[in-house]
Amino acid sequence: MDKSLDQHIPSSKAKEIFQFIRRTDEISKLDLLQYSGLTVSTLTRVLEELTALGLIAECGFGASTGGRRPILYRVVPDYGYAFGLDISRTSSRLVMLDMAGNKLDTCEWEMTALMTPEYLLAEVTKQIKHWTGKHKLRPDKVLGLGIGAVGPLDRFEGVILQPSFFPSPGWENVSIVNDLERQLNMPVMLDNGANTAIRAEAWANRARDVRHMLYVHVGIGLRSAMMSEGKLIYGAVDMEGSLGQMIIQADGIPPRTGNGNYGCLESYATVYAIEREANALVRMGRRSLLEQIAGASSDISYAHIMEALRRRDPLATEIVTQAATYFGIGLANLLNVLHPEKVVLGGPLMNANDLFFYTATQTAIRKTYHYPQYQVMFSKGSYGDEALAIGAAFMILDKITA
Repeated sequence: MDKSLDQHIPSSKAKEIFQFIRRTDEISKLDLLQYSGLTVSTLTRVLEELTALGLIAECGFGASTGGRRPILYRVVPDYGYAFGLDISRTSSRLVMLDMAGNKLDTCEWEMTALMTPEYLLAEVTKQIKHWTGKHKLRPDKVLGLGIGAVGPLDRFEGVILQPSFFPSPGWENVSIVNDLERQLNMPVMLDNGANTAIRAEAWANRARDVRHMLYVHVGIGLRSAMMSEGKLIYGAVDMEGSLGQMIIQADGIPPRTGNGNYGCLESYATVYAIEREANALVRMGRRSLLEQIAGASSDISYAHIMEALRRRDPLATEIVTQAATYFGIGLANLLNVLHPEKVVLGGPLMNANDLFFYTATQTAIRKTYHYPQYQVMFSKGSYGDEALAIGAAFMILDKITA
């Protein structure tokens, strides 16, 4: 590795100005003067420094306000490239971004029982080396790899600790940062996937300047992240999956694992929960297309339920509506405590069908304190299933101005 990420731009003033420029497609020197508060001479020196480093370039002239037309600046996309890796329970994804945040390539792997850490990391390494050859990248153009993974994890030590419900064995205590830095010879950073997803969505909302954002990923488990005043909120330990242990019915359904809470949200509003409910109701004699779709000898899976829902099966609709209503109650609890401006809801249950999203958000709105004085924007996000991987790549790009 040639140099650490925060050494690409030596001075703090240059980092600040570069961050202003990054957040726009193009920006004038006049606007930079206004936003930065620097003197003309200092700003000129900083812009010359960033231009000499190859990070920015002049890109024309803005509209005149009566005098000389102002010079416009933009980020140079091919200054460098970052990779982002999402490691989740159902699938994992790798993306490649340029310095301006444009996606150039993507690749996805299904997380089967054979997808051990060793196998996945070998695939990731092979794919990155393929892309560097395909795009003819010199080593100094490769900035690094960011990873957004299922928690719990230790982002400082770069270790995935003890995640639950992976289909393959071996995912406990994986020193993933050291392993990939050794294989790829580039900087590697690790955070939980919810935090990387909210980075991506904050970038997508940068023109709106959303300062307080909540992200929740609804799939096999529940994963959440919060941003306040534009900064990620971290606790004393990584608690990405703790939302799933929110108790919504004290004497409710037993937990999926021995150390979970009775009546916790993940027992009512996850892929596992709707599969359990569907199988139980069909065994009890409820009539449904699910029997025909799954076949007589097969357990009903999430894919079967989504197909039945698409075909407007009453039982599938009832099960998904019930799960979404429970999730909306849990979401209302979060809104009443955190008061975000915007909530981005991602993951398989949100993206597969609109019923879950709309039922959950309407339930949350009805149970939010101080409504309608306090109102929140709900969204499925700008990046969909790619948010976790794209945000992981942004973790590398953001480090340059840290």
